[in-house]
Amino acid sequence: MTDAPSKIERIAVAHPDGLHRCPWPGQDAAYLAYHDEEWGVPEFDSRALFEKLLLDGFQAGLSWISILRKRENFRAAFDGFDPGKIAAYDAAKVESLMAEAGIIRNRAKINGAVVSARLYLEIEAAQGFSNYIWDFVDGRPIVNHFRAMAEVPAATPLSEKLSRDLKKRGFKFCGPTIIYAFMQAVGMVNDHLVDCHRHAACQASHRGEP
Repeated sequence: MTDAPSKIERIAVAHPDGLHRCPWPGQDAAYLAYHDEEWGVPEFDSRALFEKLLLDGFQAGLSWISILRKRENFRAAFDGFDPGKIAAYDAAKVESLMAEAGIIRNRAKINGAVVSARLYLEIEAAQGFSNYIWDFVDGRPIVNHFRAMAEVPAATPLSEKLSRDLKKRGFKFCGPTIIYAFMQAVGMVNDHLVDCHRHAACQASHRGEP
């Protein structure tokens, strides 16, 4: 499942502010803000990448907007997604998270987050988690030029490759569709429709550029 709610054949939509946007946020204010400010912007911070990877794992089987609306609850419950703290979670902490009504209370996903945090620390110490992730696209975003949502894939050979590597290392809830949604969101691929005002802006937002 991608961040977009469905792959319907629709083109960029004109909004009252005069800007054209991808159709998937609809008119939801939180979703529009996410689309305009975050989705597709190249993210090179290791901790931020870790947070998004975990949240995409919690999204499995759900819609992204449901996770987005709970994101602050997740951040509070998971100690700001500090990998060192999450890696140290014990059984009692997992039980306390299972009692948190503001997050997705799925034991397998919570345990998976703990495992992923420990694996993250290994990668971060060895080469930097951001370097590890971005090496799959040679350090620069792949810029696509789709005009309709029907053209946007749910997964690609590259997302399958990254998914396989993550799974081999022991990460959980990281299938190729989840990983492609992750790649879209963190700007590894620019999948804003070409007529969306964010396509050119994200294309310009490479490492070291404003």
